[in-house]
Amino acid sequence: MPIYRPSQLHQLGIRAKKRFSQNFLIDQNILEKICTAASVEAGDSILEIGAGPGALTEKLLEKGAYVHAIEKDPELIDKLQHLQNERLKITCQDALTFPLTDLPPNTKIVANLPYHITTPLIEKFIHCYPKITSLTIMVQREVGQRMTAEKNSPHYSSFTLFLQAYSSPKYCFTVKPTSFFPAPSVHSCVIHMPLHSFPFSFSEEAFFKMTRKAFGQRRKMLRSSLKGLYTQEILESVFSKARPQELTLQDFARLFVECESSGKKQKSQ
Repeated sequence: MPIYRPSQLHQLGIRAKKRFSQNFLIDQNILEKICTAASVEAGDSILEIGAGPGALTEKLLEKGAYVHAIEKDPELIDKLQHLQNERLKITCQDALTFPLTDLPPNTKIVANLPYHITTPLIEKFIHCYPKITSLTIMVQREVGQRMTAEKNSPHYSSFTLFLQAYSSPKYCFTVKPTSFFPAPSVHSCVIHMPLHSFPFSFSEEAFFKMTRKAFGQRRKMLRSSLKGLYTQEILESVFSKARPQELTLQDFARLFVECESSGKKQKSQ
């Protein structure tokens, strides 16, 4: 039975729990649009996070996908059993602790992510490329704007750069609160992220340390915000009058290489 109406949720004895940040998607049109955004095809391997009562799970199965549904709420695990299908595997576990090593190759993540653990989950998934090839996720609209922001916009941040280093985030569409039950107080959106490997040969950890420090004082010029990492002499020679929101990922990569190179030259002298 498709679960699209609050009355059907009540009939099944399903109640949203605040401690699990539960807001159940009840809009059939949005379910279809999510599958389209994820390019779900028959035979695909899908990991669904936060399956809830199974509305999206059912839609994914209708597309012919093999679905591994993760749900933390044990009561909802019982409700998911009505979706009996040989292509469905159900696991009761916190997504943050779920091991990704045993996933089939070329797995796609399709999920309505809990808002309070959105960032750590995204970070966990993107490091599993190429086993995981894409994320199609529902997130809070403000988070989605940060994920897909362009330089010189107010949402552009070190988080934006981090995601661009491992994926090509695309803002697909906005989802109104009325598409959920109970309705959240914020708008949501769906983001599609085809994943790729880190595109540079230098240290990821050192690079993101620099970008985080730069955006920690986003209104200051880089020669001021980065002076704790590099000497003033080095910083004066590269992007000295730029602010972090003015630089693309490639710009930051060039800045990092030049600063690191200049620093090594100074040490060798």
